[in-house]
Amino acid sequence: MAITRDKKNTLVTELADLFATAKGTVGATYTGLSVADMQQLRAAAREAGVVIKVVKNRLVRVALGQDEKFKAADTSLLTGQLVYAFSSDDEVAPAQVLAAFAKKHPELQLVAGFDGQGSSLNTATVKALAELPTKDQLRGQVVSVIAAPLTQFLGVANGAQRGFAQVLSQRAEQI
Repeated sequence: MAITRDKKNTLVTELADLFATAKGTVGATYTGLSVADMQQLRAAAREAGVVIKVVKNRLVRVALGQDEKFKAADTSLLTGQLVYAFSSDDEVAPAQVLAAFAKKHPELQLVAGFDGQGSSLNTATVKALAELPTKDQLRGQVVSVIAAPLTQFLGVANGAQRGFAQVLSQRAEQI
């Protein structure tokens, strides 16, 4: 069933808003996935704060053309049936959500993406983004790097005190 012009205009406006507010957007082919699989993908994306849209590539190109920062973006990789993942909170979350889902469902293939500044990302860049740690993981790594010297210092300080106490107790036993 064909979509009316009004619905297309509404959809293009919604897409343009998503692209304008998104810090990261990723497109992936989904040919061969069942409806149940797509529902699982949407649920996983919702948990990560990612919006999933399945729209025609032509409408995506029109939406990109409405925003000044995306006018120069390369859309040549946007071919075939694509599912788009948008995140306004995290730059790498869309790639990570789709890549994690693709591990269990090889029919899903990462294709292209766009960053918040309007640059287009090729397949290799999107896959590299998907392998980056999340913001929470990065925060944990920074905290552990900062805390490691303090932990080691406390271990050395406690060891010296323990050793001194043992020497005193042995000396007291000898007397």
